[in-house]
Amino acid sequence: MTASARAALPVDADGHWMRPSPGRAGLRADAIVALVIAVGASATVTLYSVAEFFDEPAEPWKAVLVVLGISGPLVWRRLYPVTVTVTVSAVYIIGVNNAVPEVLFSNIAIFAAMYSIGAWSQSRRRAFIARVIIVGGMFLWLFWGLTRAAFDTSLAPEGSGVGLIAPGVAFGLISVITNILYFAGAWAFGDRAWAAARERAQLQARTDELARERERTAEQAVALDRVRIGRELHDVVAHHVSVMGIQAGAARRALGSGRAGAEHEAAASLTAIEQSARQAVDELHRLVSTLRSPGDVDGEADDSPSTRTTAHLPALVDEVRATGRPAALTTVGDPVPLGPLVDTTLYRVAREAVTNSLKHAGASAALEVRLRFTPEVVELEVSDSGVGARAARGGASGGAGGGLGQVGMRERLAAIGGTLEAGPRSRGGYLVRASVPLVVQERSGDDHRSDERGVEEGAS
Repeated sequence: MTASARAALPVDADGHWMRPSPGRAGLRADAIVALVIAVGASATVTLYSVAEFFDEPAEPWKAVLVVLGISGPLVWRRLYPVTVTVTVSAVYIIGVNNAVPEVLFSNIAIFAAMYSIGAWSQSRRRAFIARVIIVGGMFLWLFWGLTRAAFDTSLAPEGSGVGLIAPGVAFGLISVITNILYFAGAWAFGDRAWAAARERAQLQARTDELARERERTAEQAVALDRVRIGRELHDVVAHHVSVMGIQAGAARRALGSGRAGAEHEAAASLTAIEQSARQAVDELHRLVSTLRSPGDVDGEADDSPSTRTTAHLPALVDEVRATGRPAALTTVGDPVPLGPLVDTTLYRVAREAVTNSLKHAGASAALEVRLRFTPEVVELEVSDSGVGARAARGGASGGAGGGLGQVGMRERLAAIGGTLEAGPRSRGGYLVRASVPLVVQERSGDDHRSDERGVEEGAS
């Protein structure tokens, strides 16, 4: 049980759990028990009188008071168990000393009251002390009666002589044994009921804590999902805006050159800008839809992945070529099926690296995307022939201390067991290399498909 769950439970001065007071349902149940004991005690008083349990039974009004005295207090046995037990025990002793013929339901009442001390007392120390005093007092009274019976010869028939045990002593011993069993059972059952209630309270506290933890986890998952979507928005906007900016620049230069075919080149650039804008709007619509609650949209939100896979790398390279820059895609080795999570992550890394190359490599830089398959790993390389020192300007594909784009790529790859290398090349230009072990990607694709979304959020 955690410290927070323990702190939620009330304890007494000794550090013991304090059982909460019963509700109205418990008090109603105790009232019914008191009524049943009152009715039963009234019936047994009549039966004992008819059976001449006492030679001279008490007056009826005394019997009525004893019946009320042993049954009435039981209504409050859970609220004031010690007081109720003392009251019922005292009434029982008074009733016996006044020859009230009732010893059946009165013993049941004492048992229930003694049980309540162990089960419902707010302080374990007070419960122990109270039971010791009550039991001690009851047995002192029994031994006093036993001593009187030992010298009472009226119980023995005339001329019977003195036996091994006097009849009064035998009757007293039976009472002692009976009361030992009664009090021991009430003591043990009461403590067990208190322990069981404490276990239920601890279980409920743990359940409540787990419910609160689930709520916190759900809130954190929503927050992480929003962070993931925010990064997706950044990637989508940065990539498409970079491509559109370069294409717009190409269209402006073509229109200003005045050479033959310039209008055709400008129209092609504008067409590419239009296509990039449509793609950006489509992806943004899917991403933003996931941020809305079901009541905020006309239809159901599309929960399908908003990213592409390595199968879309040719389209990514074609976008670069549409800007007028040389670009190539090369696949090395025998391609193997990739898990959905690995496939998506590699495309994200490629798009981020291409976007930063368009931003920082220079207008004349050539771009190469290489997808390499080996028996152990799958590698993605994005290199350019531009200005490798651009990392100093904070490009996302810059050195080890690059910007947020590089941090995002590293996190995504780390989540699937991959690594990222990024830095200037010795022969000029810049290189981004992502490597993912094939064993990891197979496990991600085959054994953990049901956890794909959760891991994807962590990667983002």
